[in-house]
Amino acid sequence: MKYEGMVIRPPSEAGSLLLQVTVGCSHNKCTFCPTYKGEKFRIKSFDEIEEDILEASGYGYIERVFLCDGDVLIMPMRKLVPVLESINRNIKGVKRIGLYANAKSLLRKTPEELLELRNLGVKIVYLGVETGNDEILEKIQKGANARQMVEAGQKIKKAGITLSVTVLLGIGGRAKSMEHALATARVLTEMDPDYVGALTVMVVPDTVLYEEQMSGKFELPDKFGFLEELGIMVANSDFTNCFFTSNHASNYLPIRARMPQEKDETVELIQHVIKSSNRKMLRPEYLRGL
Repeated sequence: MKYEGMVIRPPSEAGSLLLQVTVGCSHNKCTFCPTYKGEKFRIKSFDEIEEDILEASGYGYIERVFLCDGDVLIMPMRKLVPVLESINRNIKGVKRIGLYANAKSLLRKTPEELLELRNLGVKIVYLGVETGNDEILEKIQKGANARQMVEAGQKIKKAGITLSVTVLLGIGGRAKSMEHALATARVLTEMDPDYVGALTVMVVPDTVLYEEQMSGKFELPDKFGFLEELGIMVANSDFTNCFFTSNHASNYLPIRARMPQEKDETVELIQHVIKSSNRKMLRPEYLRGL
């Protein structure tokens, strides 16, 4: 398999075949993200991609394939469909194809196109929402507002594709902490995703957010401030059937809960940790990571 630059994937795709079909991210402007800085976005040629597919066909049965990099859904259908057809034709055992998308690329796809992608095996899409607050979305240069985020998520659900959403604790800073948490809860409720992963912002050097932090324009909440946000998001979100996690390595308090069944006990746990102010109950800094 041939990979260019930094290749990332969701934690849930750890056992998947990683097939790189684009290099970098088509948006690549988010102020907090260092992943593809200095990397020019391009869509690989079909011949490049199929060479990797044919190599993977010799690996035996592969149940899951994840298409990299940052925003595969930006690919025009005339380029994406042949890739999916080749995967289905050449790789035995594929039950699920997953990919990252952003709101902009999702909104460009018609309902009919999304249904076609589902029929070709795209069964899960990962959407980085980060926050439901329009002011923060604009500040972090996400490229979409809250209404567009909701519309994009709902389109995925209507196409029968599993929707996995990520949000970022702390992305509003100390100043906008509560506004961020409440607005994000509203967006999550409207989207009603199948999965939510709450990550905690880790400010990385050589990003705009790092420069803002160094200049004093951005200040992260403290450890228990992150948990306050998490508790508010969970308490104010209503889901039909969602698996909510905050067990990413960046988080201080690992949570895995089925919503709405475990909502009340999850909120109670978070509040107990906050009231205790016991830092020993939190993940230590040396175990945290991106």
